[in-house]
Amino acid sequence: MLSVHFLNGITGGYLRNFGLIPRDFSSIFSILLFPWLHGDMTHLLSNLSIFIVLSFLCLLQGVRYFVYASAIIIIVSGVLVWLFGRDAIHIGASAWIFGLWSLTIALAWFDRSFLSILIGIGVLIFYGGMIFGLMPTSDSISFEGHIFGAISGVLSAAILSKKRKLKPIKAPKNELKFWSDN
Repeated sequence: MLSVHFLNGITGGYLRNFGLIPRDFSSIFSILLFPWLHGDMTHLLSNLSIFIVLSFLCLLQGVRYFVYASAIIIIVSGVLVWLFGRDAIHIGASAWIFGLWSLTIALAWFDRSFLSILIGIGVLIFYGGMIFGLMPTSDSISFEGHIFGAISGVLSAAILSKKRKLKPIKAPKNELKFWSDN
């Protein structure tokens, strides 16, 4: 994100043209790009600080988990913003951040492991105020990205949950029968 912001700065803000514009077919590829773009250094730093913390918590599940979760969050939230967002240029990692936020909380429910519950409670205590970011407060803030990011984080937790990976126990081949096959 820092590299993209630096490149955007030396190009005079040209990369902001790759922001996500809802229902504009020419910007559909921006679904993958808009989280990397930021309006200014304040926007970037405010996103980057919480992104680092939530990414670290997600990385406790493993690098592969983080990559899959991030891909689900970016793609699903991007598609939803593209389909349902208001007419504006949407940029910033907020959708990704809200996705990681809701993922860490939702994992407490889906995995029900001690660590997931502890992390979920910690995120609620320290970042519970993010819930207010789901409401429209300013024309310059993509609350749609926040909402769809949070939804995609819960979806990601459901898809990647460890409990879903458990296979049913198969009955032994020589089981006791109370009837005859004859």
